Amino acid sequence: MEFNLKRVLRALLLSTSEPISIKDIQKVVQRYHDERRPAEAAEDAAPAPAAEPAAPAAEAVQEVIQDIIDQVPTLVTATQIREAMEQLDGEFRDSGDVCRVLQGPEGFRLVVSPAYADWVRLLRGEVRPQRLSSAALETLAIVAYRQPVTRAEMEAIRGVSVESALQRLLELELVQVTGRADLPGRPLQFGTTPRFLDFTGLRSLGELPASDVLSPSQISEWIARATAPAGPTEGDLGLVEEPRPPAA
Repeated sequence: MEFNLKRVLRALLLSTSEPISIKDIQKVVQRYHDERRPAEAAEDAAPAPAAEPAAPAAEAVQEVIQDIIDQVPTLVTATQIREAMEQLDGEFRDSGDVCRVLQGPEGFRLVVSPAYADWVRLLRGEVRPQRLSSAALETLAIVAYRQPVTRAEMEAIRGVSVESALQRLLELELVQVTGRADLPGRPLQFGTTPRFLDFTGLRSLGELPASDVLSPSQISEWIARATAPAGPTEGDLGLVEEPRPPAA
């Protein structure tokens, strides 16, 4: 049997429902060789038995086993693992398989294709998942791009209360409290969770699409003006504004 990295990875993915990281896979390869070194050393140290020579068939089997051991590299790089996972997922998609390889922040997992998600849901007796409302999606986008962000900043951007939408995101574990802002009252700050990455299919926040509508500095200035608006001038109150003295 020839060593095939993609088949080994598929076997590892099928063996667990937990994410498998690149380091986990590399440790498996290392253990593979570590378990064989003591056995090979013991065979070399043991005196040759004065018994009849092994049968040709047994020798052939031993040669095949040793050949397989020699084929397994002592180190599988992260690039090789990623490429093999991508090829494996591509084969699933091209063949219309029910499986997909999903890479999340914690590693790779074998998951069911979205086309068959309803069948799995019916087997488990789960209710149909509800879509996020527009308000929740807008609030989630603000948290994702501005985190850590306070509730007041979210409301300054949206222009309306985010209490209901924020509570829904907390219940779904897409958003979490990350700390307190260094502002009067020490308001809570919010950020996304690892579940948010799984929900969006992202491996990291760095994969979020770039926004060319407003720059971060423009948004910060907008929030500052919205949360701390300037007071009315004498002109706004119908009074005659007195000229300011020239600067010295």
